[in-house]
Amino acid sequence: MTTGQELPIQVAALYRFTAVADCAALKARLERACADFHLHGTLLVAPEGINGTIAGTPASVEAVLDLIRSLPGCADLSAKLSRAAEMPFHRMKVRVKREIVTMGEPDIDPLAGAGHYVAPADWNDFVSAPGTILIDTRNDYEVAIGSFAGAIDPKTKSFRDFPAWFRAKRAALLDGGNGQGSEGAAPPRVAMFCTGGIRCEKATAFLKAEGVDAVYHLEGGILKYLETVPAAESLWQGECFVFDERVAVGHGLAPGTHRLCRACRRPVSEADRASALYQEGVRCPACHDERDDAQRARYAERHFQTGLAERRGVKHVGAAWRGGGEDGPSSDD
Repeated sequence: MTTGQELPIQVAALYRFTAVADCAALKARLERACADFHLHGTLLVAPEGINGTIAGTPASVEAVLDLIRSLPGCADLSAKLSRAAEMPFHRMKVRVKREIVTMGEPDIDPLAGAGHYVAPADWNDFVSAPGTILIDTRNDYEVAIGSFAGAIDPKTKSFRDFPAWFRAKRAALLDGGNGQGSEGAAPPRVAMFCTGGIRCEKATAFLKAEGVDAVYHLEGGILKYLETVPAAESLWQGECFVFDERVAVGHGLAPGTHRLCRACRRPVSEADRASALYQEGVRCPACHDERDDAQRARYAERHFQTGLAERRGVKHVGAAWRGGGEDGPSSDD
């Protein structure tokens, strides 16, 4: 069994929808605190709240979480905690954005209109009940390495694509295309989930704005479910992609088996790494035909420089994770 001594780094994934009056002032305050406590990671601040992941010693992480809980509307913030053997980020970034997770629907207000929480302990029974439509709100490359049994995969490239997907599929989902919602029957329940809870919380607010009332989401997201539900009782299949250098975690939030393709930032399985299409640092089976020779040459040089830096005992930040929150490398645009 892995011990805290073997995994000394505390990782905290967090978000909170709350009104932020002065984003610039909060950015400066968080930057000072994270620097004082030597934390690495990414925090996004927007008028609608705060989102991100921080890592460091357990005491330092808890100190900054206490600061965040002192902010208006954040007193009951619950972070998803896990451990890592090494620091999963290369620097600390605090950024001001228009949204803490980008949906591109400016009138959606999760503070006023989000759906109903379902606790991880109640999730299995809830989603297994007749009349429940289960939707994975994450992106296609995340779903590819793990999801809940029976969940619908929207096959979105970005969370920005979710509203258009739902509007196009609404009739099929709610009016019989999923075997539910026949005439005279009660409307189906829609249950949604994501990595840490932020995307499905916003997605439920979007569905309610679209006139769907029976909308629910997994409290704490997949991470809280994997942390608290025993593997023997779990409906989860595979691993859960995370937005840092760990790449994926499994039950108990133990480190997973996937690595990160440094070209496209997608997760790469053990089978992918055995493929003739895989070249470490340069390409993977998913992106081998998406890049030209000049790009691959740059990736190869970066991989060489990264290896050289490691042999010298220093970090090469050019290959570091560049994520900006739960929706992937470009979610903080």
